[in-house]
Amino acid sequence: MSTEQKNKGKIVWQDLTVPNAEEVKDFYEAVVGWGSTAQSMGDYDDYNIQPNPQAAYEQTFAGICHARGSNAKIPAQWMIYIQVEDVHASIEACLNRGGAVLDGPRKMGKSDFCVIKDPAGAVCALITEAKEEA
Repeated sequence: MSTEQKNKGKIVWQDLTVPNAEEVKDFYEAVVGWGSTAQSMGDYDDYNIQPNPQAAYEQTFAGICHARGSNAKIPAQWMIYIQVEDVHASIEACLNRGGAVLDGPRKMGKSDFCVIKDPAGAVCALITEAKEEA
């Protein structure tokens, strides 16, 4: 079984996208003790979140991102990213079952992803496993 098949349907990432990422990052560092490292987005930084200030970058488990640029349409909330085999096929199934696409599909690194809303109004992201370039 390939890694892609093994992780299909698994929650593989989480992000918090907000207008004031630095302030919110500082809030979580003070309230729950997380650490962070800046991730340059060109003219501003988003943040990679680690379980504590001494944790290695490799222990990053989430992101706190500014709601600007390509993230401008993403609602302010903690968002889970669920791995799917084919983002485009999942979008079609979402729309056929009364859901909506809020953002994408678009590239995130070597993966395709989108943000959907289910018929009850809950929002999540769907993402494919990063593909190695041939």
